[in-house]
Formats: sequence, C-alpha cells, structure tokens
Amino acid sequence: MINRKNVARMAGVGAAATMAIGLFSTGAANADTFVPLPGGAMSKTLSDGTVVSIRLVGESANINPSMGSTPLHRNAWVSGSAQVDVSGDGKGSIFPGYTVGCQVNIAGGGASGGVEGGADWSGDTVKPSIGATSGGNLTLGPGQSNSFYILDLEQADDFGSEVHKKRNKFSGGSGSVTWADSTIGLNGCGGYAQARAFISVEVETDNVISWVTLWGQPFSLG
Repeated sequence: MINRKNVARMAGVGAAATMAIGLFSTGAANADTFVPLPGGAMSKTLSDGTVVSIRLVGESANINPSMGSTPLHRNAWVSGSAQVDVSGDGKGSIFPGYTVGCQVNIAGGGASGGVEGGADWSGDTVKPSIGATSGGNLTLGPGQSNSFYILDLEQADDFGSEVHKKRNKFSGGSGSVTWADSTIGLNGCGGYAQARAFISVEVETDNVISWVTLWGQPFSLG
C-alpha cells in the first residue's frame, strides 16, 4: 500500500482546483488515471428556519486500478474541499468521508451495512455512526460496502490526554475542510468497485440540532 500525506486544512475559506485529465505512470500496465469530479451543492431549511448550504468543490480522484498487479487490489488518492454556510451565525461540525462498495450500487447513497452501527445513508439527514471507520484501507467482498471519515485530528482532551476527532468544528456561520491525496485502499474485491464522497454536517442553533448530508457523484475504482 502506498502511503501519501493527508492534508486537512481547517478554516472558513475554500479552495479552488485546476484539473486536467491525463495518465501518470512509468508504464501503461500500471497507469494512474486522474479523474476530475463534479462535486455538488445543496441547501436545506431546518425546522427553525435556519438555512444550511453545503458545497463539495475541487473534487478529484487519482486511481490505480490494480495495486500489486492483481485485480483484487485497488488504490485511489482523493482530493476535495467541503464548504458550509449556516444562516444566523450558526455553528456546528463537518464530517467529510467516502463510501466504498464492491459489486453494489451506491448511487442512492450508502448501501445497507455501509457504516458500522447500521446508520441509514440513503437520505440527506444522515447522522454518522460512532463506529464508522476512520481510515481508508478497506477489505470488501461482493455485495459489501463500508464508509470512512477523511479526518483524524489530534487534540488534547480536558485532562491533557491525546484524542482523535473525525470532524472540524466551526462557528460564526461558516467553515470548511480541504483534503489532498487521501488514500482509498480496497482489497478483496474481484468485481467492479465504486466510491462516493459525502459531507455530513451537524448544525447547532439556539433552537435545533440537526444533521444534513451532501453526496458527491459515484466514481469507478476499476
């Protein structure tokens, strides 16, 4: 497995990416394919009238369909930026991640069992399961899927011990997270495989706490 540095930039700013289609390799047999992706955008009005807007921009994937020269292995490096705006200076947390499936249709969101703990990933009000995977190295058989979070943020808890968080908190009505070359490693899948980005946001206002999820476009892992 090739490890590359995962970069997460946490701020109320976005990122722009200039993308081109091409092949990057030392030989045709192990060519990496660069795939620009369209990202996405959505707005949702909460029960108290708060408007939440989520955008996925600068999204791309660099895909190696056969790591280790075997059809059971895939590897991809994904990049993108999640941008969130909440009316009324709301606050919350951003949870970016990916769902990966082996010979299963993930076009409607996550598949059953996609997140450990049984969360339903088919709608736009998804609350991530506490048991969701926090790394992109997955082993899946036919008909299986799983989801993982991009972020692994180290910080100290109230007692000074190191803890790891899968979200970026924001306040003042806006926030963003940008990642570059985060690894998706898939083992054990002998058929077609797909992946799909998601941005789940927990929003807190004076009157409501709610979850809103934006899904990116599914893309092939080969």
